[in-house]
Amino acid sequence: MVYSIRSSTFLRYKFHLMKKTILKALLFGLCVTQAAFSQENYNLIVEGFDWGPSVSKVVLEFTDQLSENIDYKEFTVEATRTSSRPDVVISPASGTREVIGSYISNAKGERASSGNYLTLILQVGPTLSIASPFQYSRGNFWVDYSLSIKNESLKTAWTKEKERFIPLVDSFDLSGTFEGKYSGKTIHFASYAPQTNEKKPLIVWLHGGGEGGTDPTIPLLGNRAANYASEEIQTLFGGAHVLVPQSPTRWMDSGTGTTRGDKDDIYFKDIKILIENYLKENPTADPQKVYVGGCSNGGYLSFKLLLEYPDFFAAGYISALAFWAENVSNEALERIKNKPIWFIHSKDDTTTAANSTAIPMYEKLMAIGASDTHLSLYDHVIDITGAYGGEDFHYPGHWSWIYSHANKSILDYNGKPVTESGIPVTIMQWMSRKSLE
Repeated sequence: MVYSIRSSTFLRYKFHLMKKTILKALLFGLCVTQAAFSQENYNLIVEGFDWGPSVSKVVLEFTDQLSENIDYKEFTVEATRTSSRPDVVISPASGTREVIGSYISNAKGERASSGNYLTLILQVGPTLSIASPFQYSRGNFWVDYSLSIKNESLKTAWTKEKERFIPLVDSFDLSGTFEGKYSGKTIHFASYAPQTNEKKPLIVWLHGGGEGGTDPTIPLLGNRAANYASEEIQTLFGGAHVLVPQSPTRWMDSGTGTTRGDKDDIYFKDIKILIENYLKENPTADPQKVYVGGCSNGGYLSFKLLLEYPDFFAAGYISALAFWAENVSNEALERIKNKPIWFIHSKDDTTTAANSTAIPMYEKLMAIGASDTHLSLYDHVIDITGAYGGEDFHYPGHWSWIYSHANKSILDYNGKPVTESGIPVTIMQWMSRKSLE
């Protein structure tokens, strides 16, 4: 009996040791499994949208060649947004990115039948801040954007960015600088030149107040100005140069404060010279077809340039005008009453109220016999894609430049289409027909 008790105790002890051994083995195996995750590189794709830039795709690098797609549901993607700027709180700082598709591709995310890359399509949207590589704090700036992608079944993680591709922006020369004689500022600029030996128009875009600085990718993406190099718009012009200067401060900087047209800014003379220099250095840019436009701050400067140099520009396209109508005389407007100008504005713009800017400016021009002045006035700036709510989704009313970049403006102030030779035209179709000749 004593033996039996001792034997039972011994067996229980042996079982206890076995459990501990098994548990250790399982824990060791788990650690080995976690450590066995192979680490690979990824490429980021950043695209410009109506609301600004988003990381829309991530391209995963594989050691072995892929011949079949891998189900996107097998991947998890975590994003982190950080900045070295001590004065800025990054929000959100981290979060999960939803994967909505996948396909075999090359390193740039272009579809392929086979290869060493798989592209994951990530959910984006106007309210999905975790998707943005920008943060706004008294202006837009890049954040350090990183992803961690895992696939449990493949025991693979992609944790290091190798390359970054920004469609359209990558086709611009971002190295331009100009030393301002009158402002005393160094002005950085981006430029796009079509591949041609023929004379082509020059589209000048002047950004809003949130896109100043020394990095011209900011206005190209923040206001989506890169879209003027898109195939759709380039086709309308038969090819066009695009010039995007960037203000070191803001275009409405008077040197002692902010102008609304009541006094000169410090930039308009320098920007005129910068454009002239571009024309000299790019002989295929047609000086008879220089179009100037901008939004908000840039809308102010565009209008200022038209007033100061009416014989230099072939047309103006201005959204969210920040030039107060009370600050311009009829005498000044007489100089541009026959200049083709198309304003775009929204009634619910609380930053540059339409009743103080675009509407009275348009009415003043029409009252003195303006021959080719138009105003597309919207109730709201809506989701023009229809993917995020359509007419039920309202962007801030100040963002009327969305209609310019997407070439969606077509209706005049009277609610009827703007026409050329009796045919309705969009704002870019209209502008492509303008020339000083």
